Amino acid sequence: MLSYVLKRIFTMIITIIGVSILVFMIIHFIPGNPVNHILGDYATEDSIKELEQRLGLDRPMVVQYLSYMGNVIHGDLGTSFITGYTVVEEIMNRLPITAQLALYSIIFGSIIGISVGVIAAVKKNTIWDQIAMTLALIGISAPGFWIALFLILIFSYQLSIFPISGYSGFYSLILPSITLGLGSAGSIARMTRSSMLDIIKQDYIRTARAKGAGAMRLIIQHCLQNAVIPVVTLIGMQFGYLMAGAVVTETVYALPGLGSLIVSAISTRDIPTVQGLLMFMGAIIILVNFVVDLLYTKLDPRIRYE
Repeated sequence: MLSYVLKRIFTMIITIIGVSILVFMIIHFIPGNPVNHILGDYATEDSIKELEQRLGLDRPMVVQYLSYMGNVIHGDLGTSFITGYTVVEEIMNRLPITAQLALYSIIFGSIIGISVGVIAAVKKNTIWDQIAMTLALIGISAPGFWIALFLILIFSYQLSIFPISGYSGFYSLILPSITLGLGSAGSIARMTRSSMLDIIKQDYIRTARAKGAGAMRLIIQHCLQNAVIPVVTLIGMQFGYLMAGAVVTETVYALPGLGSLIVSAISTRDIPTVQGLLMFMGAIIILVNFVVDLLYTKLDPRIRYE
């Protein structure tokens, strides 16, 4: 187990370095000069060169990258060109909202998705199976902004149950969580159904049924428990993506989270903020996948990492 953990940590470090190189190259190859956004259209060439020198943008890209990674190792993701705050401060200020949104969304999506997937598997080739898979397909296919606008129209504008936009605590995260959770629920439902159908065909399920195991015990203890690993993998991936920032949802609902932060940073060519956010998002996804892999040994005792 220890050797596996050490190998995974080494792999994670290599992956993060690869992500940092890719992010750095993409951002610096995007047309446009961030200095122009800072100084405006009427800036002189002397002022532009002076600011580029002060920000270190006049140095070769390799030197800029090595300098940036040196700072990252010490926990410094840079300072925003626009706000003047450090990127770490910007992330920490907005992280709680995105973390809550991701957590509520994945809880909602997992409960709905697993329930629908189990029903579809148990009622295979029936009307219930068709309805469940149709709903799952709609959840996966429907654009997030369309679901958000539909929920706002019904529950905020017409019924006045939830706020239309902004953040004022848990109550204002219910609709955004449902918006994100529906997409996750569709994917989880399809994965749960597929895994359950594979398990139901196994000999030990027929043996348990022949011995008189109750329907609920057969479904939960024998089928679902053994079909849960691919589902947990998908849930971990979904949570990592949600935690990395639900850009569209946060923009529609005007939530001051990481998603809205990266949109504003990209629009203003705030290079340090964009780099820091993408690095942080990549690290979150890598870390979540690592934790999910470690959970496998708890979910299935047959799995051993040697």
